[in-house]
Amino acid sequence: MKRIEAFVPTTKRSEVVNAILSAGSGGVTVAETRGRGAGERPLVGGARGTSRYVAEYNRTDTIVTIVDDSKIYPVIEAIINAASTGSKGDGKIFVSPIEESFDIGTKEMKQKDKESRT
Repeated sequence: MKRIEAFVPTTKRSEVVNAILSAGSGGVTVAETRGRGAGERPLVGGARGTSRYVAEYNRTDTIVTIVDDSKIYPVIEAIINAASTGSKGDGKIFVSPIEESFDIGTKEMKQKDKESRT
């Protein structure tokens, strides 16, 4: 199993989530986050709309999903196709191995080498 974390602009949230689910993931977790990278930061209005300044951080979303090894590349491709505009600031994807997972409701444990045990 692998954990796929995608950091994408908030404006791309719906497209990315739908793409991940369509690519075969069983679910996603979305967190609204702020970040600062190579992309342009937006101009925001000050108090009473009298001034404008560059925001310190961009609004981004962190979208996390856990998939079987066989679904890694279809999910990554789906994220890239949904989020890419060809510009800096489109986001990043990180993939990490998952050694074990636990389902609280069913009390099942899944390990990398074993299917499940209670």
